[in-house]
Amino acid sequence: MLKSLHISNYALISELNISFNSGFSVITGETGAGKSIILGALSLILGQRSDSKSIKSDAEKCVIEAEFDIASYKHLSDFFIQNDLDNQENYCLIRRELTSAGKSRAFINDTPVSLNVIRDLSNRLIDIHSQHENLLISNIGYQLDVVDTIAQNSVLLSEYREIYQSWKNLQLELKQLQKNIDKQTSDVDYIQFQFQQLSDANLIENEQEELEAEQETLNHAEEIKIDLLKAHQLLDDEQMSIPLLKESILSLSKIKNYIQSGDIWYERLQSTLIDLKDISTEIRSFEERVEVNPVRLEFVENRLSELFTLQKKYKVSTVAELIQLCENYEKQLQRIDSYDEELGVLKTRIGLVFSQLQGVALKLTESRKKSVLPIETYLVEQLTKLGMPNIQFKVSISSGNDFTENGRDEVQFLFSANKNRAVQPVAEIASGGEVSRLMLSIKSLVANKADLPTIIFDEIDTGVSGEIAHRMGEIMQTMSKDMQVITITHLPQIAAKGEQHYRVFKDETGLQTQTYIEKLDKKERLEELAQMLSGKNITTAALQNAQELLENK
Repeated sequence: MLKSLHISNYALISELNISFNSGFSVITGETGAGKSIILGALSLILGQRSDSKSIKSDAEKCVIEAEFDIASYKHLSDFFIQNDLDNQENYCLIRRELTSAGKSRAFINDTPVSLNVIRDLSNRLIDIHSQHENLLISNIGYQLDVVDTIAQNSVLLSEYREIYQSWKNLQLELKQLQKNIDKQTSDVDYIQFQFQQLSDANLIENEQEELEAEQETLNHAEEIKIDLLKAHQLLDDEQMSIPLLKESILSLSKIKNYIQSGDIWYERLQSTLIDLKDISTEIRSFEERVEVNPVRLEFVENRLSELFTLQKKYKVSTVAELIQLCENYEKQLQRIDSYDEELGVLKTRIGLVFSQLQGVALKLTESRKKSVLPIETYLVEQLTKLGMPNIQFKVSISSGNDFTENGRDEVQFLFSANKNRAVQPVAEIASGGEVSRLMLSIKSLVANKADLPTIIFDEIDTGVSGEIAHRMGEIMQTMSKDMQVITITHLPQIAAKGEQHYRVFKDETGLQTQTYIEKLDKKERLEELAQMLSGKNITTAALQNAQELLENK
């Protein structure tokens, strides 16, 4: 339950601290006193988006902090574990900070969190029924939520939504696959042509580099042969390198034993002789292979031209890239050939998942239909107590054309408050006062199933008075036995039924208007109720009437 609320520098509030108790609490105050301001601040705790205009005009920062008693809600421990938050077990502190610069920060137990995390937690802790929420009664989605809450369908809905999401994802996959098939099938001739062109080119990696080197040799074949022959002759000529080197080795062999470095010089000269012989042989061999071959040169140049043309066409710079393109085209062609099989497999998967979807959707429908009679019976009973003796209320469940994330059912609340008048959709027939009573009855029905610690009603009694107000107060009293109920009201019949009574008021005596809230003692409460009955000039009759309301609560 909500234990306390601290607000500083928010709208007309400089500093405000409220402590709440369990059971039924009421908040009263004149129109414009600032009750909506307090709810606005509390809504920030529930994760609503902030507006820097809400900060008090002369302040740099505003802070709203709420403490909740969660000792009886051990199931919340999973939430703290999943979000890596400290779990104080008995209490939870939620804080929002807004700055005049437009920045907003949120905390749970002093740990910074996102607004989504705050919303997730606050939805498990508190429900604020504001005046505009009466419009929800005409919302088909809200009506379905009510049915699912009473039917306790949360686990079944989670299972259904998981399958539904899988089904939708598979449908998107099928759509994308079909799109790919259509595109690539239309391009198949072009892909086939490009693959064939590259395949027929018989591309070999490093071929281009080798051909370019051969082209250089062929272009200079004649001069290469002349110079190589000359080099070989010079090495083998009797007056040149090798014969002279042999003579040097022979001379050194005779004296090498008589000098210290003789053996080393001898070995080095032997090694040099071997190298020169090898070089001479290789030069001779290469020279014999080099030939002036215009035919071969023409072939090499044509092949290089073919490779350059392909590279230019496909916007690449190497043969390796052309080979990679060829392989990619081949894979695309293979993929196109396998599309029929892939399409069949995917459609089979979709069929299986759709069968599961239909099965769980049917379970949802059956569960919802079982809850119809308890909902109708309870609401008719409550609305009869609230001054609608001829009430008719029906929950219509029909099968929609499509599956949605909530199943296939279309739920509609049908209503008639008068004899001999057929039920019609609530939005088309219910008056403001009837909608208020209906919403309170629905909230009391849902509260029994939702396991929610706190509910706040913001003038849910709009459009009613007298005995009906008294009975609405009784319903809220009954609800408060199982949860904390806080209501903002202008009706003394409801205000008198609260276990705690708070008054919101404005002080305009200073330089700035300020909003405050105070918990009333017995005397103050009597006077507040009397003023609600008779206006500012409290009469003796109003005081007596207020006393009777308190005694008969």
